[in-house]
Amino acid sequence: MGDTTLREIQDELRSLLEGRAGIVDGIVAPIVFVVANAIAGMPAAAYAGVGVALAVVLVRLARRNDLKYAVSGLFGTGLAIALALRSGDAQDYFLPGIISGVATTAIAVVSIAVRRPMVAYMSWITRQWPLDWYWHPSVRPAYARVTWLWAGFFAVRTGVQLWLYLTDQTTALGFVRAATGWPGTIALLIATFIVGRNRLLALGGPSVDQFEAKTPASEWHPQPAGF
Repeated sequence: MGDTTLREIQDELRSLLEGRAGIVDGIVAPIVFVVANAIAGMPAAAYAGVGVALAVVLVRLARRNDLKYAVSGLFGTGLAIALALRSGDAQDYFLPGIISGVATTAIAVVSIAVRRPMVAYMSWITRQWPLDWYWHPSVRPAYARVTWLWAGFFAVRTGVQLWLYLTDQTTALGFVRAATGWPGTIALLIATFIVGRNRLLALGGPSVDQFEAKTPASEWHPQPAGF
């Protein structure tokens, strides 16, 4: 792995983990919910889950940090708890995440089938590179390969959670959700850079600048940084 790729991974992780609010909500909230449910029952678990998510928002507000992760976490936690309270079943807390995982897996597979890989759109939103560059025959296969990686990750993660949900293993579901949430996302991001960059180098397509300048194929070199 080259020094450039390592630096890019570090920069991406630094941006992703900024403020750590997302990690707190993604790891602590599910664990607090299942532990509280095991000790004191569903109503107490609901209060505890909302309390953790709200505490994240208040801490971020007090520190004048970006609230986007905290607010989205509060919304997600509120929706999950509302479903659990409505059904009276604690494991329904995890239902939105399972549904989201199924949808993400399906979108990833369909995007590959129609030759518009999902990860390419995600990169485009972040990088603001020309969208047509991603569809170049010597570029698109790299994003298709990484999208397969994402599809596999979400399929396995969702499949395990669905099995635990259907077999009423709420406590295990909570810990699996925590372990495969932010830790899993970080591992996936690192794998995305390594696999994607290596595939781009092997394809030998044009860089973004060369694509925009319509540089002849004989002078192409892969995108020097980013994915």
